[in-house]
Amino acid sequence: MPTVLDDIIAGVRADLAVREERVPLGEIIHAAGLPAPARPVLDTFRSPTLSLIAEVKRRSPSKGALADIPDPATLAKEYASGGASAISVLTEERRFSGSLADLDAVRAAVPTPVLRKDFIVTDYQVFEARAHGADLVLLMVSALDDHDLARLHALTLDLGMTPLVEVHGEDETERALAIGAELVGVNARNLKTLDVDPGVFERLAPRIPAGTVTVAESGIADLADAARYAAAGADVVLVGEALVRAADPRALVAAITALEVAR
Repeated sequence: MPTVLDDIIAGVRADLAVREERVPLGEIIHAAGLPAPARPVLDTFRSPTLSLIAEVKRRSPSKGALADIPDPATLAKEYASGGASAISVLTEERRFSGSLADLDAVRAAVPTPVLRKDFIVTDYQVFEARAHGADLVLLMVSALDDHDLARLHALTLDLGMTPLVEVHGEDETERALAIGAELVGVNARNLKTLDVDPGVFERLAPRIPAGTVTVAESGIADLADAARYAAAGADVVLVGEALVRAADPRALVAAITALEVAR
């Protein structure tokens, strides 16, 4: 029986086919060579205080509509002013109401490194991310077999971007480490079921070698949740819902990035 992730990826592939028809692979490969070089992030993520990937996120499959964001550039500037280390932009259209136009708007508005957050399953999407100025690309182990994961990881690096390799369980963690992932995101939400396991980071973190940058994803509703992940040794937290719903996102970003990391 198809999972939630299967349904999302089916929609992603359908939308991708339309874009490939409009802009063929050769053109997107050429376009990928035009932006300024991707910004590095790993050294920043290794700071003594908690780093934050602040997300521009309008909706999610689990919560539905989260926030009306008519101008993602304005929100991105708030995040950058608060001290976000990177800004994540959802570009998936059907379930998250994101777009590459949002990525373009954020890229033009701030010098902060930008993550293209989507369901990346083809080389085209990686070239597309670079063509639109992305500095990081999300690669979900749950969405890829070993061959595709290794190829897309290598392509991301070849284009100068940083792959954020996302895992949810022990097997996925081993697969991420086998390809040499230096930035590993541990997602508390299982996208096959949408269930959240708040203890997944604490369970998987000991399996990740020292020196590998770890990102705690999902289940971060407030400053206390971010502090819990910092105490568990997360180098970075990725926060969307709490920030887009915050009355003062800049202040929340500043508070999160002031937390000390237990290493």
